[in-house]
Amino acid sequence: MSIGISKWQSVGRRTLLALVLLAALGLAFASSAATGKVIKVLPQFLDLKGRHAISPSLYDRDAYQAQLRAKPEERSGLRFDVHWKSSGRPLGALKLRLEVRGVSRGNFPKEMTFEKQVAAGSWFSTWTNFRITGETYRELGDVTSWRATLWEEDRLIGEQKSFLW
Repeated sequence: MSIGISKWQSVGRRTLLALVLLAALGLAFASSAATGKVIKVLPQFLDLKGRHAISPSLYDRDAYQAQLRAKPEERSGLRFDVHWKSSGRPLGALKLRLEVRGVSRGNFPKEMTFEKQVAAGSWFSTWTNFRITGETYRELGDVTSWRATLWEEDRLIGEQKSFLW
């Protein structure tokens, strides 16, 4: 009879231990903040019609970008496509920030910052684009470097930057 009681006590202890471990694991996941990363940033010139490519072919896009790079008079702006991903439940608002440095008239450096609120990601990554056109583009001048960052409120969770940043 005493063997049966100790067997039930052992099962009870194991069950209690399993419940405590599950509760601790649940608390750890519930209190974790979002994580994320900026995967890729594609800066591309825009032509006078606002296009970055003439056809959907990547080869044609790259050739057209080379043409726009060589002929500044055919440009009307820049487009930065930012590929990013987040996972986990964010504790605050997520925002994507793009900082761009350029050299405008008189060789004076200029820095501009652009931000967009973004929705928390899922299992998949997301593309967000920033367009710099018009007077803002002319004021910025030739871009020398850039940095794209992903923020959860005031906490940096992902970053990608150009070589010269």
